[in-house]
Amino acid sequence: MKKLFYIGLALLGTGNLFAQEDTENKKESRLDFTVNIQNNHLWRGLIITDKPVVMGNLSYALDAEKKWKVGIWGASALADDKDNTHYKEINYYVQYSDGRFYIGLWDLYNSRNINTAVAADDIFSYSRRRTAHIIDLRTNYTFGPSFPLNVEADLMLYGGANAGEVVLKDDGSYDRNKYSTYVQVSYPVISGGKVNLDAFVGGGFALNDKHFLYGNGKNSFDIVNVGVKAGKTIKITDHYSLPVSMMAMWNPSNKFARIQLAATVF
Repeated sequence: MKKLFYIGLALLGTGNLFAQEDTENKKESRLDFTVNIQNNHLWRGLIITDKPVVMGNLSYALDAEKKWKVGIWGASALADDKDNTHYKEINYYVQYSDGRFYIGLWDLYNSRNINTAVAADDIFSYSRRRTAHIIDLRTNYTFGPSFPLNVEADLMLYGGANAGEVVLKDDGSYDRNKYSTYVQVSYPVISGGKVNLDAFVGGGFALNDKHFLYGNGKNSFDIVNVGVKAGKTIKITDHYSLPVSMMAMWNPSNKFARIQLAATVF
């Protein structure tokens, strides 16, 4: 599997050498897309899959300054996980960013291992009681250059039956959503050098229940994501550089840890 990961990275990078040289002089477009390849997918302290993943992000800027964007983000694992399920995800979003402040509304749909007893496996189903979609409100803010602390706050507004976000009454009818919330602070410990290093810590809780998505189901609040992330850019040719990163994360609530290696191929 490691060989498959590196071969995929090499092929994608090689193809981009020619693509970037051909397009670097073309007029800048509002339409853009990027591709990442990672050895796993970690999200808010959760292990989404331990298998190598290819991710794509297609976006269109609604204004000339590219502050408003709409887009489609998707990912797929390159192999089945140990439980013989295969990670595939497609999300839609609209977002605003001015460099220091970000707000986005995301529609998340992960089709891996949907339990049809509690959730619909139909991607077009938005039933309040059974939808596997999650409508996710995302925000973050970075303070000034003298203190570049970043604060992130994310709230699940709707859906998530397969993730345990929907609470039902005894008769099986809809009762409420938990509104699981994730808050993270991060700080650039080392910046402006050959290798940059950020440290982060994230916690979770629910606004409308004792338990939340990211924890172990025992506490109403938990630290679920602690780690560091190092990044640098490797120069491949005069026209192409490869941004790469390494992240180490620990989830004290669920008692696991992972290393993630990632590259933005183009």
